[in-house]
Amino acid sequence: MPSFLDFEKPIAELQTRIDELRQTGTDGGVDISAEIARLQAKSDKLLKDTFARLSPWQKTQVARHPERPHFKHYVAGLFDEFVPLAGDRAFGDDQAILGGFARFRGRRVMVLGHEKGDDTASRLRHNFGMGKPEGYRKAIRLMELADRFALPVVTLVDTSGAFPGIQAEERGQAEAIARSTEACLALGVPMVSAVVGEGGSGGAIALASGNRVLMFEHAVYSVISPEGCASILWRTADKAPDAAEAMKVTAQDLKALGVIDAVVPEPLGGAHRAPSVAMATLGDAIDRALTDLIPLTRDALRRDRREKFLAMGRLG
Repeated sequence: MPSFLDFEKPIAELQTRIDELRQTGTDGGVDISAEIARLQAKSDKLLKDTFARLSPWQKTQVARHPERPHFKHYVAGLFDEFVPLAGDRAFGDDQAILGGFARFRGRRVMVLGHEKGDDTASRLRHNFGMGKPEGYRKAIRLMELADRFALPVVTLVDTSGAFPGIQAEERGQAEAIARSTEACLALGVPMVSAVVGEGGSGGAIALASGNRVLMFEHAVYSVISPEGCASILWRTADKAPDAAEAMKVTAQDLKALGVIDAVVPEPLGGAHRAPSVAMATLGDAIDRALTDLIPLTRDALRRDRREKFLAMGRLG
């Protein structure tokens, strides 16, 4: 079973009961299939009803679920012939931001993204997906390489934000993020970005300033985390649910505001419950976006990107 979030406690209790009944039936030879089917139907309905009315804070929890697919899973499931490229040619290699050449459904592309890790050791190695300046400078290098060889760029965004440590500030974190955002906007090749989990602050937009920005149904995208916003406004992180509501962090809100271009459906209960289905659905959305963009000229792609971002927040 997947790990259950706090608001999924009633579903977890039903699933525990179902597992106990299955074990009883296996051990005692008693036919309890009808009772199991009844409880499973009840659990499925409860899951559907729960996820149909998630609050922004609950969506934030789903977006952070530790079992959601990460960059390495998308690369394995959607891309072929992946050739990782490392280093920023200035300081070192950042494991929070990964990328390289790959083939996507027959097309050669450059794929980049945040990697959070999926256990304690890998999370520490990848710094929980929080990029440092050398990570963003590596992203710039790879995007410029893609531009040189006329390869579309696909980015997978999943970060709570750029690393806020003093070492990152000493190495020019803000400048690196700004340059990475500038590199996205200057590309003469198609760029499709997908927010697959968290899209936090400049650490996200540095890889998400594409021609098309896709977002999973239960992903979140914001200028700051709900906890950070609550700490500033109310002086306590306990107000994070209120902050998430006010900030319009959900895919549905951002689509209505014109910040993103498409909401990608997730399997019932979130991408972590059926990762292969979620990845296939995202792959279809990326493929459609690339198909629309590839015929455009270099100038048209830059103009499309410029108009997209200048239109945000425009009145009338």
